[in-house]
Amino acid sequence: MSAIANRYEFVLLFDVENGNPNGDPDAGNLPRMDPETNAGLVSDVSLKRKIRNYVELAKGGGDAHHIYVQEGAILNEKHRQAYKAVRKDDAKVEKDAKLNPKNDDEARELRQFMCDNFFDVRTFGAVMSTGINCGQVKGPVQLAFARSVESIVPNEISITRMAATNEKEKQKQQEGADEQRTENRTMGRKFIVPYGLYRAHGFISAKFAEKTGFSENDLELLFEALENMFEHDRAAARGQMATRKLIVFRHENALGNAQAHSLFDRVKIGRNVEGEFTVIDKRIDNLPPARAFSDYKVVINRDDLPSGVEIIERV
Repeated sequence: MSAIANRYEFVLLFDVENGNPNGDPDAGNLPRMDPETNAGLVSDVSLKRKIRNYVELAKGGGDAHHIYVQEGAILNEKHRQAYKAVRKDDAKVEKDAKLNPKNDDEARELRQFMCDNFFDVRTFGAVMSTGINCGQVKGPVQLAFARSVESIVPNEISITRMAATNEKEKQKQQEGADEQRTENRTMGRKFIVPYGLYRAHGFISAKFAEKTGFSENDLELLFEALENMFEHDRAAARGQMATRKLIVFRHENALGNAQAHSLFDRVKIGRNVEGEFTVIDKRIDNLPPARAFSDYKVVINRDDLPSGVEIIERV
């Protein structure tokens, strides 16, 4: 299929309840936070991982929907597939630890093979110059960090393991008093956000789609993944997560009809106070903390919409 011909932006709203939406390995796996505002953060890499996982489940690794960045994958072997396809009768391709394009034409063929066969390369782009060199692709779809609408207060929860790891540990538990048994148990901890509503912005460039072949079918699959990716990403650490809204801005041409930030500003999120939209500021400090999506109201300003821009509510 031909590449998309329209520029898009979107606002993704998702929430977490009693879970850790994105742990920070540099902070003992605490939920990621902005240290100046205590707003919760979810990285673009985390969101892309969930999209990749959904596409892999939905398409089963079928033609044109293989996933390049997979857990445990050897990237150079995927690059080698491209060289095998381009240099059909070259026996050295199977053995060489390092490969580089012979000329610009071959470099284009290698990049095109990766785009044609791997959904995430075609969508997000990739740096593929790790020894077996397939070049670099800039993808049409880019995501910003998600940020919580209000500040979050992570809770640290202690957990214990009742089972023993070996016979010696079991014997100690049986011989000791109740309080000693407690000491012998394996202790652990987990961090949760009691509730947080997160907002992420996304950008889809038709001009870069022309270079990778990102099509209308790919676009629909991307939106489908954004709507359903949390349904197949359940884990004890992540609690309950769900996509709450996906608001898409569609431009009538490839270059766009309005600046992205002006469109994002049309989506306002406030507190739901007795059914009324209330701006989130110091005046609501006396309200209890939000614990559900129903504690918020989302308003989309459709007045004086720039010519050539359409607003589509997917969720």
